[in-house]
Amino acid sequence: MNHWYLNPDFAHGPAATLFANLEQVFSLEGEPITHDLISRVLRVSVDGRRYYVKRYTGSGKGKSAVRRWFGLRRWFGLQRVRAEWQNLETFRSWGIPTATLVAYGLERRLGRFTRGALITEEIHDTLNLAEMAHAGDPRLRDRQWLAQVLHQVATIARTLHDAGFAHNDLKWRNLLVDGAAVPTVYLIDCPSGSFYRGAVLGYRITKDLACLDKLAKTQLSRSQRLRFYLDYAQQQRLTAADRQRIRRIVAFFAGRD
Repeated sequence: MNHWYLNPDFAHGPAATLFANLEQVFSLEGEPITHDLISRVLRVSVDGRRYYVKRYTGSGKGKSAVRRWFGLRRWFGLQRVRAEWQNLETFRSWGIPTATLVAYGLERRLGRFTRGALITEEIHDTLNLAEMAHAGDPRLRDRQWLAQVLHQVATIARTLHDAGFAHNDLKWRNLLVDGAAVPTVYLIDCPSGSFYRGAVLGYRITKDLACLDKLAKTQLSRSQRLRFYLDYAQQQRLTAADRQRIRRIVAFFAGRD
């Protein structure tokens, strides 16, 4: 069984042919960007536009021997590709800027996931915050620019968490910023994000904030980090509960760096 969706906005022109179906997408060649055990990302260009093609397969070698032994790799792959396109759609419905979904879908045989893919349009004139940090981008030293960006990041994180959702990889590399005078922050790449409840949600929220702080502590002052947290929490000053959470955030990756 195949399921394939093509965004109607891209139903005409070269992109429609390029991303017409799953078979066509898996035959594409392009610039390799990243890969892991179950997915590969290519960048392809057509008609003056660039697209990111992420392809998932139901197999994998290496550290996932237990999953393969019990046949769970095929279900694991299915969850990630479907979750990724659904999460991007959810972000857009919440008003969070994100990449435009061009096409997505999956293939199943005898009820088992075999492969899947999603294609997003490149967001023009953007860099991720991690790239900017590693390159020493001067905008990170511009207080006004940085305050605008951090406010948007705080709003994005709060929107996710207020809905009971955790990104699970909320790192600077997954936050794109455009080159406009008034910058816009885009949230991308969320195959492992999900909804949680209770103590599990609390733990996942701490993890998200710790992921953000992991690079922030090397780029921001303590007062900037504090202002970010207060903005996220929508408070003027810290409470006892806030101080406890901040201690958990700071200690989250201790000994794991």
